[in-house]
Amino acid sequence: MTATEACWEGMTVSRTKDELQQIQHLGNQHTTYTGTYDPSVLESFANKHGDHDYFVKFNCPEFTSLCPKTGQPDYATIYISYVPDLRLVESKSLKLYLFSFRNHGDFHEDCINIIMKDLCALLDPKYIEVWGKFLPRGGISIDPYCNYGKPHTPWENVAWQRLAQHDLYPETVNNR
Repeated sequence: MTATEACWEGMTVSRTKDELQQIQHLGNQHTTYTGTYDPSVLESFANKHGDHDYFVKFNCPEFTSLCPKTGQPDYATIYISYVPDLRLVESKSLKLYLFSFRNHGDFHEDCINIIMKDLCALLDPKYIEVWGKFLPRGGISIDPYCNYGKPHTPWENVAWQRLAQHDLYPETVNNR
């Protein structure tokens, strides 16, 4: 038996019917978009690959929220990366959740921290980071970043290291 075969031996890749029925948004032909911030639309499912760590990454290039003072729209690309523990976020529910910020008035930094905290509450991930690359308004862009590593695990140290080294050389990143 090769190392690859040993790695995959005994692993199941199917999901139970009950687990699939718990996911409400995926496959729904009549999607309802909420007009206000709504973390209740987030759904999760079991991580079948908890025997090893891996990253899940999402990019949302059409994120919109509102300035809480002026009501003007703010546009961003949101980057979400996480290492799941027992649960994963269902992607359509994440899309609906991020869309719910469309009429939500909050500062950029608040939106990014709210997203991270809502996903932590839903998933209890080993590690997560959320980065917002907001388009300039008034001649300045704001790119907030936050992360979390589960306490008393190696991921707690990863969070501190990533935060300390985050975006050290932004001039070398073509993000606009």
